[in-house]
Amino acid sequence: MRLISFKNGSRNQIGALYKDEVIPFSQDSSLPEDMLSFLEAGEGALKAARKLFETTHKRIAVNDINILAPISRPPKIIAIGLNYADHLEEIKASGREMEAPKVPMIFNKQSLSVVGPYDDIHDPKVSEMLDYEGELTFVIGKKCRHVPKEKANEVIAGYTIANDVSVRDWQLRVPTFTIGKSFDTHCPFGPAIVTPDEISDPHNLDLMTEVNGEERQKSNTKNLIFNCFDLVEHLSTAFTLEPGDLVLTGTPSGVGGVEGKFLKEGDIIKISISELGHIKNEVINEPNTTLY
Repeated sequence: MRLISFKNGSRNQIGALYKDEVIPFSQDSSLPEDMLSFLEAGEGALKAARKLFETTHKRIAVNDINILAPISRPPKIIAIGLNYADHLEEIKASGREMEAPKVPMIFNKQSLSVVGPYDDIHDPKVSEMLDYEGELTFVIGKKCRHVPKEKANEVIAGYTIANDVSVRDWQLRVPTFTIGKSFDTHCPFGPAIVTPDEISDPHNLDLMTEVNGEERQKSNTKNLIFNCFDLVEHLSTAFTLEPGDLVLTGTPSGVGGVEGKFLKEGDIIKISISELGHIKNEVINEPNTTLY
């Protein structure tokens, strides 16, 4: 299934996409009303949702809803740096010393950076170095610890698309990346959490990022240095993973910062991953309403 959160009128709901329609889970009163609670409910909720998906005739046209971020407030947003060899090489070519990581390079984005798959991204008042990073992202579906790589697929609820929006000067002026990765609106993701049975192979998906229609990034998830299952094993060795945690798996070459092609007001970033769909976000100047 392609699990989504959406707004219909004044009501926020969850459901599943089917072609150009959505099947609202509100038809089954046993199902939770928000995505995080749905994931926390586990296999029973998923089984009930599948039954509803296969039997109901009540659907809503996609054009009549507003698709939201699948999870409005993920428990954790974990991101991986330098996880494509081609991205590592472009950084080296720019004059920065950089060795291939021997273990995954981990940092966090704050949960309030989340916005929807088609929402605006703020260009911060404090920087002129706003950049994009198209990334395959997976969502944890079970509370787990010490998961071996060969069992990692069992704890992944599904896959989605994220833009690891980065404020490069804030990111690179300190050893840790978190603050430069965590500005408000700087984690658009979606449009859906696509369950693993809908995907042929998460490690063979085409990824492309376009800015104003110009291709900037083009790669395939087979080029990940540490794949999704490696990451589950590594992360769960250190701490418990929980339903709704996002893991952004890293970005390939073609980021704007290497050539000084930073984002500005009016730019439109589209990130597409085969079998998952696309997200599309416009850059706007940070509004004055964000000031104290």
